[in-house]
Amino acid sequence: MEWFKKIMYGRYGGDSLSGALIVLSFILLIISNVLPKALWFVVIVAYIPTVICVFRIFSRNIYKRQMENYKFLKIKNTMRNSLRRKLNKLKDLKTHKYFTCTNCKQSLRVPRGQGKISITCPKCKNTFKGKS
Repeated sequence: MEWFKKIMYGRYGGDSLSGALIVLSFILLIISNVLPKALWFVVIVAYIPTVICVFRIFSRNIYKRQMENYKFLKIKNTMRNSLRRKLNKLKDLKTHKYFTCTNCKQSLRVPRGQGKISITCPKCKNTFKGKS
């Protein structure tokens, strides 16, 4: 184990982006096994994320690898939060109705069954009518 520590000294190592690249590679390999053998280039494409992952793990440019991981995590969290918001909207669909402010495009949640009401946006104070 000591030899591995010597090899990895000063190198970046694994992170979230490296793990995602390995998962992507496995998914592409599974797809390549399902597809007909005529699509041999899919197998070659499946190994590209693995090569990139190994390069990132053994890289000595730590700052650059950290910035790549930071950008990946930023995109991943944005997509996760967007999906979470959409799932929450689906859960609340029976009890609440969603409106979009005509002025600032803010999403507003109003309880259902109130009839025709006047809705005031808390962000821009714009008032508009809607049926809940």
